[in-house]
Amino acid sequence: MYGIIGKSPRMLKLYKMIERVAASSSTVLIHGESGTGKELIAKALHQLSPRADQAFIAVNCGAIPEDLLESELFGHVRGAFTGAAHNRIGRFELASGGSLFLDEIGDMSPKLQVKMLRVLQEKMVEPVGAIKSIKVDVRVITATHKNLEVEVAQNRFREDLYYRLNVVPINVPPLRDRTSDIPLLVEHFLKKCGNTVAESFIGEEIVDIFRRYQWPGNVRELENLVERLTILADDTVKIEDLPDNIHNAAHVMDEDEDEGERPVVPPLMTDYVHNPIVTEGIDFNTEVANFENNLILSALNSTGWNKNKAARLLNLNRTTLVEKIKKKGLEPLGAET
Repeated sequence: MYGIIGKSPRMLKLYKMIERVAASSSTVLIHGESGTGKELIAKALHQLSPRADQAFIAVNCGAIPEDLLESELFGHVRGAFTGAAHNRIGRFELASGGSLFLDEIGDMSPKLQVKMLRVLQEKMVEPVGAIKSIKVDVRVITATHKNLEVEVAQNRFREDLYYRLNVVPINVPPLRDRTSDIPLLVEHFLKKCGNTVAESFIGEEIVDIFRRYQWPGNVRELENLVERLTILADDTVKIEDLPDNIHNAAHVMDEDEDEGERPVVPPLMTDYVHNPIVTEGIDFNTEVANFENNLILSALNSTGWNKNKAARLLNLNRTTLVEKIKKKGLEPLGAET
């Protein structure tokens, strides 16, 4: 769908959501980790909407300094500030009749958040230095990798603006949660690179490693890797052609089938207190190490020692978790020594 690749159940659910939401003009907030393709979702919403023949304007709020972002979004009049030699039309006005995509909206300053709220409420923008407002008809689509509820709770994001933006929330799954799409993505990126390679260039063994890797950079990381391999690898990609962080995944493809058969033992964190009060001398390093051990063991025990699932609970790379288990000598209760 419009450049979005995937046939996994989560992606099919996402497609249905996009098709349903596209027809309206409601504000959309796209939630997703960096590299998951949030801008592709925004473009699909625009292209499926009645505004498809009008402009689609994208702005990365985190990539533009605060003092420039206001002018970028709302425009300015001549003489509004030093260097403003001419009137400038802002992105809201340029997108009028179409869609405006504001990426990384969570990075917007409190000052601009106030102005954004007014635009969404009144459908009017006021260029910097102007005395008159301009009416605009814009479908606003925003995206963030931050948890805006947490940002609101910590007074870094306006609560009223959050509710204005979050009329229709769309969640984009990370690549690690839709690994069945990896072969399709690999095929797509190979074609995109324009290289003529054999069908066996990236074989099933390599794809299997890809499925087990956690992909912290998501689809963008996979795309960059495929491009690198087409440049550096020979006729067929070998394990040693992979970067170290992915290469290491090949050495931890162990015991997953057996892990699921291990008995689940009670968590070992029953004595853990979120806000401990220190009333006498302690060994800080020992306490921290014990806490980390208990945290890892709790995740492992609750998943029957399935390292993949435990790594996801802890938001760790699987290889990192395996290294910690080995280094600390952790093992399930009742294991032979």
